[in-house]
Amino acid sequence: MKKPVVIAAVLLAAMLLIFTSITQQGEAQNPPRGVAGRVNGIDQLVLNDHAGFESIFDGKTLNGWDGDPAFWRVENEAIVGESTSEKPLKVNTFIIWRGGKPADFELKLEYRINSTNSGVQYRSVELPEIGKWVMKGYQADIDFQNTYTGQLYEERGRGFLAMRGQMTQLQTGKKQIIANLRSSDDLKSLIKPGDWNQLHIIARGNLLTHILNGHLMAQTIDDDPSARAINGLIGFQMHVGPPMKVEFQNIKLKIMK
Repeated sequence: MKKPVVIAAVLLAAMLLIFTSITQQGEAQNPPRGVAGRVNGIDQLVLNDHAGFESIFDGKTLNGWDGDPAFWRVENEAIVGESTSEKPLKVNTFIIWRGGKPADFELKLEYRINSTNSGVQYRSVELPEIGKWVMKGYQADIDFQNTYTGQLYEERGRGFLAMRGQMTQLQTGKKQIIANLRSSDDLKSLIKPGDWNQLHIIARGNLLTHILNGHLMAQTIDDDPSARAINGLIGFQMHVGPPMKVEFQNIKLKIMK
């Protein structure tokens, strides 16, 4: 009676050894979830990750930037646009980066605004027939009330292209929501009024993405060949209306080859 028991014990030990070996091999090929800095093998979000980015503002001067000196200046390592009751704006004005006309790129920056409306232009053009420092094109919208902040707007073009919380597809004469990302009010709660916020714009081909404080705000697939832009200028907006002040800092660009 002892012999079968011994054989069974040997077989059980062999099975355990094989199982342990297979498990160890699997763990080597598939690291466990929750490894520091990674979830399921994907690196966790790091807002200040600027690997591959280059600064396009030196924090001291407006070298490389072109705007109306009556409204734009450098202060506390930020580009500042400010209007007053004594010096109001008569038309939306922009400060333009003269370093190129990027096509596919990522832009990261931080902004702070104390009134009215602003925005970040990209893949844009100038309209000298309307005025110096006037731009047309895609805009990541910013406003003090955060009614529109995060949306995709086309300045002097097709207007609203994707409201906050929407993924849209644009075709000739047609704009359509193809996915709801999250409610506009939920996303609004992630914006810090009167404080610094990080804006991250990604342009890849005809896919345009706006991210604010690490959260997806709006996304558009622009399938309108007659209206879309594949490259263009980057700039910051000051909007007509009551006196306002807007600040931009830590402006970094990664151009895709």
